[in-house]
Amino acid sequence: MSEHGHSNEDCADYLERIVYFLDNELDEADCSAVRVHLDECGPCLEKYDLQRTVKAVVARSCSSESAPDSLRARVRVQIREVQIRISEG
Repeated sequence: MSEHGHSNEDCADYLERIVYFLDNELDEADCSAVRVHLDECGPCLEKYDLQRTVKAVVARSCSSESAPDSLRARVRVQIREVQIRISEG
């Protein structure tokens, strides 16, 4: 258990889901679970806010361009790998 009452494994799972949550790629049950976790877990909420901010800045910067699907998929994989390394470290 971490100092905020959630196991590191739970938080790692939610941090992975946050990417999908931000992209509206979760069903309602998963969205509700993520919202509840974020309400209860300050460290995960901070990471969510950071990811949301980065996503918004990138969206504003690239509003007139669209990355190819293959690039978008590779970037998502890289983000997930970084999140896993962060949650394990």
